Amino acid sequence: MQPKRLQTPTLLVTGCNGQLGFELQRSLAPLGRVVALDRAACDLTQVDEIRRLVREVRPDLIVNPAAYTAVDKAEDDPDTAFSINGTAPGVLAEEAKALGSLLVHYSTDYIFDGRRDRAYVETDPVGPQSVYGKSKLVGEQAVTASGAAALVLRTCWVAGAHGSNFAKTMLKLGRERDSLRVISDQYGAPTTASLIADVTAQIVARHWLFGDRSVFPAGIYHLAAAGETTWHGYATEVLAYAASKGVELKVDPARIEAIPATAYPLPAPRPSNSRLDTGKLRDTFGIHLPDWRPGIHYLLDQILS
Repeated sequence: MQPKRLQTPTLLVTGCNGQLGFELQRSLAPLGRVVALDRAACDLTQVDEIRRLVREVRPDLIVNPAAYTAVDKAEDDPDTAFSINGTAPGVLAEEAKALGSLLVHYSTDYIFDGRRDRAYVETDPVGPQSVYGKSKLVGEQAVTASGAAALVLRTCWVAGAHGSNFAKTMLKLGRERDSLRVISDQYGAPTTASLIADVTAQIVARHWLFGDRSVFPAGIYHLAAAGETTWHGYATEVLAYAASKGVELKVDPARIEAIPATAYPLPAPRPSNSRLDTGKLRDTFGIHLPDWRPGIHYLLDQILS
């Protein structure tokens, strides 16, 4: 017997003005009624407000891309970072459990120490080195401890057409400066917000909203584009592609200077290795994650247009 389909599912999305929240409104729209909340409508530092909103909306799905993502600022503002990244996801999970809803929550490579010499799998020991990473880990743990049906999707190096990101910064600097110096000893996979949003929509449609909820494979999964590069390789790809599209640059993409992370100190340490093994996601949900380059090219086409 086929599972009974919901007539009009209600999908609650937090952080709708962020890179990922913006794309999720698009990808989830065909699945039901999307209630998209920005910071003004849902202050994630206010626990009572979170509970009131969820109980009022009564969503079948809660998607939480909202986060405190100012990595360096978090070092001096830990209370806010832990409130938004740590406490709020746990509250959303408790409310999801009470409603029998699914929670999709997003986490980060920063929960690892970045010292492994291979891509991280979900069961690797955690060891965040920054306030941001520690706050995101607390959020993961709160969601897991709640007992709610939940997906925790860890990703890395996110870039979207809406909002600020590394690709946009490189385009700006490439137009303004004669030379650039970019870190070449930190590794990861640039992952577009649109890819994350599309994968999210596919999973929740097939396996939750219109699937058999009794066998839904909740848990922690890594979600990142295939392949790997460094920030230097990423910058070179961005500017080389922009130049091929006729963008006038002051800097030669082939002459971007490669530097070690020690030459560009920041308040919060970054992982040297942000590579995430996505085999569990592929094997569980049958999803193919493409190489990072086509996604970044498509993103650049959107930005440049």
